[in-house]
Amino acid sequence: MALTLAAPPRPAGLLRRAGGVVHQRPSLLAAATVLLVCVPTGEKDVAAAVHVTAADLASLALVALTAVHLLRGRTPAIGRADAVRFGAVVLAAAVATVGSTDPATSLTGFVRLTQVFVLVPAAVLCALRDRTDQRLVLGSFVIAALIQGAVGAHQFLTGTGASYTGRPIRAVGTFGALDIMAMSTVVSYGLLAALALGLAERGPDGNARLRRALFATAAFLAFPLAVSFSRGSWIATAAAATVLLLRADARLAVRGAVLGTAAAVVLVGGFGLGGSGVTARLTSIGSVSEAPDQSVSDRYDLWSTAGRIWQDHPVSGAGPKAFQQLRDSHAPLRLSSGSDAADATIGFQREPLLSPHNMYFLVLSEQGLIGIAAYGVLFLGLLLGCLRGARGPGLAALALLTWVLVDFLYADIGGTTTVLTSVILGLAAHTAQHRGASA
Repeated sequence: MALTLAAPPRPAGLLRRAGGVVHQRPSLLAAATVLLVCVPTGEKDVAAAVHVTAADLASLALVALTAVHLLRGRTPAIGRADAVRFGAVVLAAAVATVGSTDPATSLTGFVRLTQVFVLVPAAVLCALRDRTDQRLVLGSFVIAALIQGAVGAHQFLTGTGASYTGRPIRAVGTFGALDIMAMSTVVSYGLLAALALGLAERGPDGNARLRRALFATAAFLAFPLAVSFSRGSWIATAAAATVLLLRADARLAVRGAVLGTAAAVVLVGGFGLGGSGVTARLTSIGSVSEAPDQSVSDRYDLWSTAGRIWQDHPVSGAGPKAFQQLRDSHAPLRLSSGSDAADATIGFQREPLLSPHNMYFLVLSEQGLIGIAAYGVLFLGLLLGCLRGARGPGLAALALLTWVLVDFLYADIGGTTTVLTSVILGLAAHTAQHRGASA
């Protein structure tokens, strides 16, 4: 008897099938955007005008697909409130670009701002059609954090990370020493997403095994976050976790604080995992006002520099990307020329300080009062909407948005993980728009 063997699928057929799946569920592209952040870029020129990563390309593919769906009427229109919020940001950036000290340079900044704060968030909002989409995107944050957390933990334990106090122990994941905050950012997002998804599984309808796995994931991610030695990520994660737990269950917040403190004492004090470095870094948080170290002192000087630029351009700002051009003419003489970065790949380098390391000061200096008002409308509107509407997976959007808004007090957009901010804004817009519909 003759046997008939099925012909193997052709590459073209596989691509068409995959394209059909993505066409039906655009949130796959949002999840891919998150996961592709983990792909090493090999970028060694932080001063380059344009950095295009695999994650950026995935986000632009999502924008293009959303545009096609909107033209064909397959995607519901964005609500009036979201249209006003996103439109205000575009208008402010456009006004700042037209009145810029260097319109040609500011044009690239306008495009980047529109991508990060308008196009990609709006596309993510349109792609989130049900709970499955939400969980798919949030799950990608958890997976990306596990990848980076595993690499970062290995770097600390084997002494193959970036330089910290003269030793190669700082966990930086696949991003390298030139993007020192990236790993801690990804790990923080995954920790908060895992914690929120775990809390969503409480109750009689929840999956107990999944809940325990998610809580265990959050507990594991606390270690690579600790050995990133990133004070900013620690503060933002603590603030976001507090908001998350208080919104979910106030009594649980108290128990979580007690258990978290006990775990830190056991890991750091009992097992000595990063003990001296973490303790010294924690202690330094309390001295940032009385006896700041060089990095904190530079940050204060950058903030004052942004303030001086704004005073010269109070209404519409100096224009996108104008800060780095005007920095030297407005900065105090004691400002450092750059910060130190070193690892086994790049050796020792001085990384230039090209931004004020505060998103609010950056907007104020480059887009003036018009810009800060527009971003205030966007951020405050999303935060209030998430506080009112966070249920189930929506709790993760609240926590992630809180992290971003706190982090913006001492950081700004830039680097490989910038596109993740866009995805978070889209998640927050969905939660604010539906107000518990995802519960």
